[in-house]
Amino acid sequence: MLPRRTMGWWYWLATVGLLAAHFLRSPVALWLAIALTGVQVVHHAILEGDARAFSVQIRMAFLGLLLLGVWEPLRFVHGVQLAGTTAIVLFDYCLLGRILSLMPWNRRAPLSLALAIRTIFSRPGCGSMLERVQPQKA
Repeated sequence: MLPRRTMGWWYWLATVGLLAAHFLRSPVALWLAIALTGVQVVHHAILEGDARAFSVQIRMAFLGLLLLGVWEPLRFVHGVQLAGTTAIVLFDYCLLGRILSLMPWNRRAPLSLALAIRTIFSRPGCGSMLERVQPQKA
């Protein structure tokens, strides 16, 4: 089953195309991917009404990684991002979102190996990782 085709899904699909074009040696594709991700950050911050919202955090982290990958020793990061965005588009699996859900400001439970394994390896599904994987505080 394909992921729901929301506006966010279309953004990620365009990002996959731009990252693929970057690897095919398009001179402007990476900069367009950076610009598109910047637009996503602003768009989601406006939609959520809060720049600290989880969907904004994911896009800000993704933008930061795009910018880090511009530095030659970290260029491989863009390959990881291409694989990750392809997984989002095809399977609705976002490793970056899962990792961010484990950060102290996003967790409701203590960090444990069991929580990390459950978060990373749970099946893709509807809704935010924050609600689906982590237990509620008692």
